[in-house]
Amino acid sequence: MKKNVLLLNFIVLLMILSSCGSYRKTAYFQDLQNKASKESITNFTPIIIQPEDILGINVSSLNPEASAIFNYNLNTVTGTNQNNPNNPVIGYLVDRKGEIQLPLVGNFKVSGLTTSQVRDNLRKELLKYLKEPVVNIRLINFKVSVMGDVARPGVYQVQNERLTLPEAISMAGDLNITALRNNITLIRETNGTREFLPVDLTSKDLFNSPYYYLKSNDVIYVQPGKNKYASVDNSYRTLSLLLSALSIAVIVLTRN
Repeated sequence: MKKNVLLLNFIVLLMILSSCGSYRKTAYFQDLQNKASKESITNFTPIIIQPEDILGINVSSLNPEASAIFNYNLNTVTGTNQNNPNNPVIGYLVDRKGEIQLPLVGNFKVSGLTTSQVRDNLRKELLKYLKEPVVNIRLINFKVSVMGDVARPGVYQVQNERLTLPEAISMAGDLNITALRNNITLIRETNGTREFLPVDLTSKDLFNSPYYYLKSNDVIYVQPGKNKYASVDNSYRTLSLLLSALSIAVIVLTRN
């Protein structure tokens, strides 16, 4: 009897230790101290325009009629004001040469530049045609994909050019409890090359990582833990056994 009690206590202790270990694995940024602190941001870099990007360009000047020819790109495909993935803004598509086609200006180089640099360059070019032109430029097809063990995997359109990896995961409904927080993969394409970058969400080093700020078309893959596979596998096994039992029962009843 005493041995049974000791064995039961030992099993309970193992379960408690196991649950504590699993809980520790679910926390983000585990090495952050529980107190207020601050640090300089040194890893943010502006988005660089690449081929296949789409730019929304708005031009105004003291010649409203002349400025209007540059702004057709702000219309949507169906001509309505409702901008959504099924009715996107037309924009100026950056071709494989890194250029866009502008009225009057013709071919205009934008690839390898930030939107602010393109704005300044275009304003100088438009001084030939317009009085005191004001140029606003936005990347209108900035999107990221989140897949794997998250609540809402999918492709997410972004309205600005400053998006962090935690923000993207939050848009996808956060990681499921079974996700491996120290084994996230960021897939990024830059200048014709594809990188597969490991990310650890349990460490605060992510905040200073060059991968903390996302680029357009980044893909985030969240790997599920073994517990997720085990739970799904057990469910299938249970269902299979249940179906087998029902089949046997049906056979027995029909023979009787």
